[in-house]
Amino acid sequence: MGAGQSTSQNHPPSRALHVLRVTPASPASRTDIEPYFDFIAGFEGDTPSPHDIDVSVLEHIVEGHEGRVLNLLVWNSKNQETRVVPIIPSRAWALSASSHPDSIARPSLLGLSMRMCQPEAAMDNVWHVLDVTEGSPAEDAGLVPMGDWVLGWSGGVLSAENDFYDLVEAHVDKPLRIYVYSHDFDTLREVVLVPNRQWGGDGLLGCVFGFGLLHRIPPQPADREPGKTPAELHEPTFEDNDLFVPADVSSEHYDPSQLSEPISEDEDQHSDPHGMQPPSRMTMTSPGPRSAVNGNSMASS
Repeated sequence: MGAGQSTSQNHPPSRALHVLRVTPASPASRTDIEPYFDFIAGFEGDTPSPHDIDVSVLEHIVEGHEGRVLNLLVWNSKNQETRVVPIIPSRAWALSASSHPDSIARPSLLGLSMRMCQPEAAMDNVWHVLDVTEGSPAEDAGLVPMGDWVLGWSGGVLSAENDFYDLVEAHVDKPLRIYVYSHDFDTLREVVLVPNRQWGGDGLLGCVFGFGLLHRIPPQPADREPGKTPAELHEPTFEDNDLFVPADVSSEHYDPSQLSEPISEDEDQHSDPHGMQPPSRMTMTSPGPRSAVNGNSMASS
């Protein structure tokens, strides 16, 4: 399976399945699907429209194409185009690779971990690194001012601006694994932060972040070659879910200290069924940058 064919749809779909992880050796791993930047909008033959994606129909289509080529419609937030990605749904990859086949009752057909969301809103949930203080935890972790964006963390997605700041405060003197996108090199990497108050400066990170509409990741040039995805976003374990793996958490009940990995389907049953939280804590205009200063809080600079 190779790269898909791009189409001319530049506007994001109203709703789509946000790809968060790709399982190794799965059908999805043999395509060019990118975690965080790709959104499954439908399948070929299902004309893209302002209407919501019908997950039940898509799931039925995937099941009906087991062992046969299915052309998925995938919208990418970097180049803001929809492309066709051919994939062959299969369960054989999981069964043959597992040392205990009986333990996998319903192996994934695609090997994707996704959540339902509004791509337009999901594009806002990134934290732009604006400034890094010399000798700070942020500098030690290799964060690059102006060129880096924080997309998420090892425990899943972040649904509102303060979720990231709360997460940092919940990891004082503890390693925090985050996923950082470099626009300069078009690469996604894992970064380990250790927030602390002993590094010799103000705050936990010594870093200023921007959040909101004017701090979105700018599109890559059309002639830019795609970058790479870190191995950490290719899950080492197989999903025991038939197609979709909820990997979202409600900001209303969000507790960073209790989250170490994406939540399971059972844990997600009381969260927002659409996978996106109300935009009450999301800034749709450019807010002031935020920095890890003044002790326990993240103050405006």
